Amino acid sequence: MAQTSAGRGLLDSGTRIRCLFLDPNGQAIRAREAEEGYTDSTLTTLTALNISMLTRLRDRLETTSAQRLELHVYDETIRFNVIIVDRALCVVQPYLPQARGVDSPTFVITDNTAAEGLFPLFDQVFRDMWERSEPV
Repeated sequence: MAQTSAGRGLLDSGTRIRCLFLDPNGQAIRAREAEEGYTDSTLTTLTALNISMLTRLRDRLETTSAQRLELHVYDETIRFNVIIVDRALCVVQPYLPQARGVDSPTFVITDNTAAEGLFPLFDQVFRDMWERSEPV
């Protein structure tokens, strides 16, 4: 509940949050489950639950705040978990074969405004995926 209150506070204060999930009804999530050895739809269920929780939060927000919480899904091979904060900090975690979470390296990248740096690269990765995704 504390996370929901924090998210609500951020949205109410003007923060824009864009969440891009692997489509729980798509082919790519089933391929990832097979790669990780899941036979019980674990990733599908967890992803659908995360989307459901955020959708319920968005439904309870005032219209202006609700518009700042954008949820999209995509159905492509999953490659990275990308978090961008204030267009200045990027946290990237690659999805490796048979590795999740703490088993995969995490990179923290600051935007040093270098046109050829890693920050603009992963910012573009997120924007490209967002453009190809579908709203929830």
